[in-house]
Amino acid sequence: MDLQLNGKTALVTGSTAGIGFAIAQSLAREGASVIVNGRTRERVDAALAALPVGATGLAADLGTAEGVAAAVERVPKVDILINNLGIFEPKPFEEIPDKHKKNFNLPSGPAYFARGIFVRANLLCCMLFSP
Repeated sequence: MDLQLNGKTALVTGSTAGIGFAIAQSLAREGASVIVNGRTRERVDAALAALPVGATGLAADLGTAEGVAAAVERVPKVDILINNLGIFEPKPFEEIPDKHKKNFNLPSGPAYFARGIFVRANLLCCMLFSP
């Protein structure tokens, strides 16, 4: 499939493993310049080692205001944003403390990053894996 992503910059948050990493691989395969994101330099470097040459990394915790500020300074514009950021450990919704549930509401938390900072980003979703 040719998604015509040559020359496009893609930031995939939470992309050092799992679904985020698979999305980063797919975008790179389609010609995008991929920016891999994780909370630690070690995890970002490990992910970059498994991606094609040309992928770059952004070690920043985007669940924090400081991490978002660092990301915006380093990557002020992207063409594609995949907001795969995870900020909680897996648990049933009813066990999440009320103080953390605010992160599910707009315009706070990870949604702020996607909607408030990268307003001009084009979101690419399921196209990556559709036949």
